[in-house]
Amino acid sequence: MNENPRIELLGESGADPIGIVAYDPAWRAGFVEWRVRLLRAVPAAVRIDHVGSTAVPGLPAKPTIDIQVSVVDVEDESVYVPGIESTGVVLRMREPGHRYFRPPAGEPRVVQIHVCGIESDWEADHLLFRDYLRGHPEDRDAYATLKLELAEQHRDDRLAYTDAKTQFILTTLDKAHRSP
Repeated sequence: MNENPRIELLGESGADPIGIVAYDPAWRAGFVEWRVRLLRAVPAAVRIDHVGSTAVPGLPAKPTIDIQVSVVDVEDESVYVPGIESTGVVLRMREPGHRYFRPPAGEPRVVQIHVCGIESDWEADHLLFRDYLRGHPEDRDAYATLKLELAEQHRDDRLAYTDAKTQFILTTLDKAHRSP
Protein backbone atom coordinates (compact mmCIF):
# COMPACT_ATOMS: atom_id res chain seq x y z
CA MET A 1 0.00 0.00 0.00
CA ASN A 2 1.28 3.44 -0.92
CA GLU A 3 1.52 5.66 2.16
CA ASN A 4 3.11 8.65 0.40
CA PRO A 5 0.39 10.96 -0.97
CA ARG A 6 2.89 12.51 -3.40
CA ILE A 7 3.36 9.18 -5.19
CA GLU A 8 0.63 7.78 -7.40
CA LEU A 9 0.88 4.06 -8.16
CA LEU A 10 -0.89 2.90 -11.31
CA GLY A 11 -1.95 -0.57 -12.42
CA GLU A 12 -1.18 -3.89 -10.79
CA SER A 13 1.83 -4.49 -8.61
CA GLY A 14 4.40 -6.98 -9.80
CA ALA A 15 5.13 -9.68 -7.26
CA ASP A 16 8.06 -11.34 -8.99
CA PRO A 17 10.86 -12.28 -6.58
CA ILE A 18 14.17 -10.44 -6.55
CA GLY A 19 16.96 -12.34 -8.23
CA ILE A 20 20.48 -10.93 -8.49
CA VAL A 21 22.71 -12.38 -11.20
CA ALA A 22 26.33 -11.89 -12.26
CA TYR A 23 27.08 -8.93 -14.52
CA ASP A 24 26.22 -9.68 -18.14
CA PRO A 25 27.94 -7.65 -20.90
CA ALA A 26 24.82 -8.24 -23.05
CA TRP A 27 23.00 -5.68 -20.88
CA ARG A 28 24.85 -2.92 -22.76
CA ALA A 29 23.56 -4.23 -26.11
CA GLY A 30 20.07 -4.53 -24.62
CA PHE A 31 20.24 -0.88 -23.60
CA VAL A 32 21.36 0.15 -27.09
CA GLU A 33 18.37 -1.67 -28.63
CA TRP A 34 15.97 0.02 -26.22
CA ARG A 35 17.62 3.39 -26.78
CA VAL A 36 16.99 3.10 -30.53
CA ARG A 37 13.34 2.21 -29.87
CA LEU A 38 12.91 5.12 -27.50
CA LEU A 39 14.61 7.63 -29.80
CA ARG A 40 12.09 6.70 -32.50
CA ALA A 41 9.11 6.69 -30.14
CA VAL A 42 9.87 9.76 -28.01
CA PRO A 43 11.03 12.78 -30.00
CA ALA A 44 10.77 14.84 -26.78
CA ALA A 45 13.66 12.89 -25.22
CA VAL A 46 16.58 15.25 -24.71
CA ARG A 47 18.86 12.41 -23.60
CA ILE A 48 18.56 8.68 -22.94
CA ASP A 49 20.99 7.03 -20.53
CA HIS A 50 21.71 3.54 -19.23
CA VAL A 51 21.59 3.82 -15.43
CA GLY A 52 21.28 1.44 -12.51
CA SER A 53 23.32 -1.64 -11.74
CA THR A 54 23.19 -3.11 -15.26
CA ALA A 55 25.10 -0.02 -16.42
CA VAL A 56 28.08 -0.76 -14.14
CA PRO A 57 30.49 -3.40 -15.52
CA GLY A 58 31.27 -6.05 -12.92
CA LEU A 59 28.25 -5.27 -10.71
CA PRO A 60 25.75 -8.09 -10.10
CA ALA A 61 22.19 -6.94 -10.72
CA LYS A 62 18.59 -7.86 -11.24
CA PRO A 63 18.53 -8.66 -14.99
CA THR A 64 16.43 -5.57 -15.68
CA ILE A 65 17.87 -2.74 -17.77
CA ASP A 66 17.27 0.67 -16.19
CA ILE A 67 16.89 3.49 -18.68
CA GLN A 68 16.65 7.16 -17.83
CA VAL A 69 14.84 9.38 -20.33
CA SER A 70 15.33 13.09 -19.72
CA VAL A 71 12.72 15.53 -21.01
CA VAL A 72 12.19 19.27 -20.73
CA ASP A 73 8.98 19.01 -18.68
CA VAL A 74 8.10 15.80 -16.82
CA GLU A 75 4.62 17.16 -16.07
CA ASP A 76 3.76 17.35 -19.80
CA GLU A 77 3.09 13.63 -20.14
CA SER A 78 1.46 14.09 -23.55
CA VAL A 79 4.88 14.46 -25.18
CA TYR A 80 6.33 11.19 -23.92
CA VAL A 81 3.84 8.77 -22.30
CA PRO A 82 2.17 7.57 -25.55
CA GLY A 83 5.55 7.04 -27.21
CA ILE A 84 7.08 5.18 -24.30
CA GLU A 85 3.98 3.02 -23.88
CA SER A 86 4.14 2.18 -27.61
CA THR A 87 7.35 0.26 -26.82
CA GLY A 88 5.42 -2.23 -24.67
CA VAL A 89 5.78 -0.78 -21.18
CA VAL A 90 3.16 0.94 -19.03
CA LEU A 91 3.23 3.95 -16.75
CA ARG A 92 3.36 2.49 -13.25
CA MET A 93 4.21 5.40 -10.97
CA ARG A 94 3.98 9.18 -10.85
CA GLU A 95 5.87 11.27 -8.34
CA PRO A 96 7.04 14.87 -8.48
CA GLY A 97 9.77 15.14 -11.11
CA HIS A 98 9.76 11.43 -12.00
CA ARG A 99 7.69 8.86 -13.89
CA TYR A 100 8.30 5.11 -13.90
CA PHE A 101 7.40 2.61 -16.63
CA ARG A 102 7.80 -1.16 -16.81
CA PRO A 103 6.31 -4.12 -18.68
CA PRO A 104 2.74 -4.99 -17.66
CA ALA A 105 2.25 -7.28 -14.64
CA GLY A 106 2.83 -10.89 -15.58
CA GLU A 107 5.36 -10.10 -18.32
CA PRO A 108 9.12 -10.43 -17.82
CA ARG A 109 10.61 -7.30 -16.31
CA VAL A 110 13.44 -6.87 -18.80
CA VAL A 111 13.44 -3.07 -18.66
CA GLN A 112 12.43 -0.21 -16.39
CA ILE A 113 12.17 3.29 -17.79
CA HIS A 114 12.50 6.37 -15.62
CA VAL A 115 11.53 9.78 -16.98
CA CYS A 116 12.97 12.87 -15.33
CA GLY A 117 13.65 16.49 -16.12
CA ILE A 118 16.78 17.46 -17.99
CA GLU A 119 19.39 18.85 -15.57
CA SER A 120 17.25 17.78 -12.59
CA ASP A 121 18.67 16.41 -9.36
CA TRP A 122 17.08 13.05 -10.26
CA GLU A 123 19.00 12.94 -13.55
CA ALA A 124 22.28 14.16 -12.06
CA ASP A 125 22.23 11.80 -9.06
CA HIS A 126 21.58 8.68 -11.15
CA LEU A 127 24.37 9.53 -13.58
CA LEU A 128 26.77 10.46 -10.76
CA PHE A 129 26.07 7.23 -8.84
CA ARG A 130 26.59 5.13 -11.97
CA ASP A 131 29.79 6.91 -12.95
CA TYR A 132 31.20 6.81 -9.42
CA LEU A 133 30.68 3.05 -9.14
CA ARG A 134 32.25 2.56 -12.58
CA GLY A 135 35.37 4.37 -11.39
CA HIS A 136 35.59 2.99 -7.84
CA PRO A 137 35.71 -0.81 -7.83
CA GLU A 138 35.92 -1.02 -4.03
CA ASP A 139 32.60 0.81 -3.67
CA ARG A 140 31.11 -1.18 -6.55
CA ASP A 141 32.09 -4.42 -4.79
CA ALA A 142 30.70 -3.22 -1.44
CA TYR A 143 27.43 -2.39 -3.20
CA ALA A 144 27.42 -5.84 -4.81
CA THR A 145 27.80 -7.51 -1.42
CA LEU A 146 25.02 -5.40 0.06
CA LYS A 147 22.66 -6.10 -2.86
CA LEU A 148 23.19 -9.86 -2.59
CA GLU A 149 22.53 -9.81 1.16
CA LEU A 150 19.43 -7.65 0.78
CA ALA A 151 18.05 -9.72 -2.09
CA GLU A 152 18.23 -12.76 0.18
CA GLN A 153 16.58 -10.93 3.10
CA HIS A 154 13.86 -9.25 1.02
CA ARG A 155 13.38 -11.75 -1.81
CA ASP A 156 9.65 -11.11 -2.14
CA ASP A 157 9.52 -7.44 -1.14
CA ARG A 158 10.95 -5.06 -3.75
CA LEU A 159 10.06 -1.98 -1.75
CA ALA A 160 11.92 -3.22 1.35
CA TYR A 161 14.89 -4.22 -0.85
CA THR A 162 15.00 -0.77 -2.44
CA ASP A 163 14.55 1.04 0.88
CA ALA A 164 17.35 -0.99 2.48
CA LYS A 165 19.80 0.20 -0.21
CA THR A 166 19.02 3.87 0.37
CA GLN A 167 21.64 4.65 3.02
CA PHE A 168 24.44 3.11 0.94
CA ILE A 169 23.32 5.09 -2.10
CA LEU A 170 23.14 8.37 -0.17
CA THR A 171 26.55 7.80 1.40
CA THR A 172 28.04 6.96 -1.99
CA LEU A 173 26.49 10.03 -3.60
CA ASP A 174 27.97 12.16 -0.83
CA LYS A 175 31.40 10.66 -1.53
CA ALA A 176 30.91 11.19 -5.26
CA HIS A 177 29.98 14.85 -4.78
CA ARG A 178 33.17 15.35 -2.74
CA SER A 179 35.34 13.38 -5.17
CA PRO A 180 37.62 15.42 -7.48
